[in-house]
Amino acid sequence: MASPSPKSPEQSEKTKQYDRQLRLWGDHGQSALEHGHICLINATALGTEVLKSIVLPGVGAVTIVDDKTVSDEDIGSNFFLECSSKGLNRGSETLRLLLELNPAVQGHAVQEPPDQILKENPEFFKSFSVVIATTLSEQTIQDLSQHLWDINVPLILCRSVGFLGSFRIQMREHAVVETHPDNEQTDLRLDYPFQALSDFLDSFDIDAVDLKDHGHIPWIVIIYKAIQKWKDSNQNRWPMSRKEKNEIKAIIEGFIRKDENGIPINEENFEEALKAVNTALMPTFLPLKSQELLYCSAATNLTKESTPFWIMCSALRGFVEGEGKGKLPVKGILPDMTASTDHYIKLQNLYRTQAAMDTEIVYRKVQQIVAQLHCDNISEAEVKLFCRHAHDLHLISGSSIVSEYQLTSSVASYIARYLEEPDVMMIHYVLLRAAEMFTSEHCRAPGDTEPEGDIPKLKACVTKVLGDVSCPPFPKDDHVQEMCRYGGAEIHSVSAFLGGCVAHEAIKIVTKQYKPVNNTFIYDAASTNTATFTF
Repeated sequence: MASPSPKSPEQSEKTKQYDRQLRLWGDHGQSALEHGHICLINATALGTEVLKSIVLPGVGAVTIVDDKTVSDEDIGSNFFLECSSKGLNRGSETLRLLLELNPAVQGHAVQEPPDQILKENPEFFKSFSVVIATTLSEQTIQDLSQHLWDINVPLILCRSVGFLGSFRIQMREHAVVETHPDNEQTDLRLDYPFQALSDFLDSFDIDAVDLKDHGHIPWIVIIYKAIQKWKDSNQNRWPMSRKEKNEIKAIIEGFIRKDENGIPINEENFEEALKAVNTALMPTFLPLKSQELLYCSAATNLTKESTPFWIMCSALRGFVEGEGKGKLPVKGILPDMTASTDHYIKLQNLYRTQAAMDTEIVYRKVQQIVAQLHCDNISEAEVKLFCRHAHDLHLISGSSIVSEYQLTSSVASYIARYLEEPDVMMIHYVLLRAAEMFTSEHCRAPGDTEPEGDIPKLKACVTKVLGDVSCPPFPKDDHVQEMCRYGGAEIHSVSAFLGGCVAHEAIKIVTKQYKPVNNTFIYDAASTNTATFTF
């Protein structure tokens, strides 16, 4: 047999470079990342750390919007700036050194303030997969977030001040098909076996199998036979309780062969069967989250503007109501087990074939919907991926930053509820908002020039934020004093940690894999505590 042709040098080098991340999100995830375009507004220490962790895994392109020149403070906190960079454009200098990390990434620098771009060229932001912004004024934050909300471009707003950091993700809607759950449920269908599986399982007679083959029976067969024996004396019910599952285990133990002295023979496949009873007996059902998605208005009232996710949800609902008989498509994934090669491959092919048949039905329904709506085609690969992960679909329906900054009644009550508890992370959120208010009023960070003198001014901002949410002032000034002591400075270690977190979230959004934070993350480096809030 001729040996397979070797991969091209470009492919092998790329696979070697991105090996670890390919294990996380696969070839299709890497392809999505390489087609992504990230915009960073302001190349601060935090912003640069974010881009570093996006450039290294190979995002397609990055654009830095920054009209500032490099200062001594920038050189002191940003490892991607040199002494020779002083006086030059901060975005261009940062980009030049960042791109050295990965020559495959394209880079652009725009030397204009973001508020000017919003006024003169608002279409500029439409081409980006995600916009990441740091150190913006309150007004610019609201103008930018409203514009990006209107054009449906995700925004991540970041802050790093002293030992505090936070980020806020704004997305109108974000659907995740590949959520990568920590404990993915098996889909064996032993309670409702499809015909080919039923024929295969029924073909075994455990008592009649030769001793040499007894240790090669797949544990799925062993559990199925135990269930059938149990059901014969239990009115054909499905075992659910712990007592009933223990009865199944007792039946399996009865299948184990014994030697001439009556001692059970140690067979690995039967040990696996005993361990797998709890997961294998999980009944096949339509998960509540999947049910909510399939029957929500976005899936039942499709239009030409409907996204592929909702079109596939609609097609999947048709499958569940029809051919699936109330159940989702078979996943087609078989767990590892001790078995003969012939038995395992045959069993594996049964599940794969059934999964392919179910996917084909859903794909035909998708094509019918696409033809009726006259919208863009959806590939068979997309439908296959959707059906494979239909048990763990996840949807985030976000809220705008503008509504948060305007402190609507729901946001105000949410903040007030968390502030009722002592030593909660919501205090840091209030401080960061108050610091933004201070900066907008005084055109500098609190404590930048006179830490002691700024304490009452910052306290007044804190009191205003608290008053807007109908909460009393802080009993002590400790947090306010600490914020003034920071003087608006960025500590590189804090920015590096938070930058890595933000980069992870941006990659989740671009690849549409893993669940991103919804929607605010707070980090206190002094106590190493973190918290998430959903405004």
